[in-house]
Amino acid sequence: MMRRFTAFNLVSIVLGFAFLYLPIVLLVIYSFNASRLVTVWGGFSTKWYASLLENEAILDAAWVTLRVGLVSATIATVLGTMGAVALVRRGRFFGRTLFTGMIMAPLVMPEVITGLSLLLLFVAVDFDRGFWTVTIAHISFSMCFVAVVVQSRLVTFDRSLEEAALDLGATPLRAFVQVTLPNIFPAVAAGWMLAFTLSLDDLVIASFTTGPGATTLPMKIYSQVRLGVTPEINAVCTILVALVTLGVLTATIATKARAFSPQAEAR
Repeated sequence: MMRRFTAFNLVSIVLGFAFLYLPIVLLVIYSFNASRLVTVWGGFSTKWYASLLENEAILDAAWVTLRVGLVSATIATVLGTMGAVALVRRGRFFGRTLFTGMIMAPLVMPEVITGLSLLLLFVAVDFDRGFWTVTIAHISFSMCFVAVVVQSRLVTFDRSLEEAALDLGATPLRAFVQVTLPNIFPAVAAGWMLAFTLSLDDLVIASFTTGPGATTLPMKIYSQVRLGVTPEINAVCTILVALVTLGVLTATIATKARAFSPQAEAR
């Protein structure tokens, strides 16, 4: 029986979306504000975006964030996929419970604890903090998200396809690369995007593990916001929102195109 769409449901949806997205919309609008006062509209202007291109501190922080995100997401995707394969394909093995706990622990571990633990580790091994310490820290907590996403796809994967490739003479590695990986690629890509997004968003863990010359964009924004919000900060955040939105739309379109492709319909 179909449920009737009532006015209460409509009001609830509108209020819910307004609560979630109205602050973002206001941030985007005020990034085009001609006035330096972020709460007073002074007319439409794009001068803060031009000013942003001359702010070397923010540009350097954005470049560091992009490099950390790309490197950490790629390595976390490889390690997370390997971990998911081990959990799904290896069955019960010695140390499985410990292995599962180590992979899943960052999902529930407070970021402060994770950041402090990694800081103590880097200090203990006398590893100079900088770009690579932030990257390693991001790999450690984003890898588990990739493992969860890929594991959920491997559980439902039809292994008869891979077994057929093995029967035809393919090695296990070749069967995985040419048969299994293309079928689970949407999950792998989703895991990469999730890891990349988490890296872009991280502030707490990066604050513990960063060093000279490795200030990320969230840290730079936070340090400036403490002194007051400026239109340049609104412009930076608007660009990040646009990039994330573009990535989500691209992934959605690619997923739908793959679902309705002739190969998918044949399967």
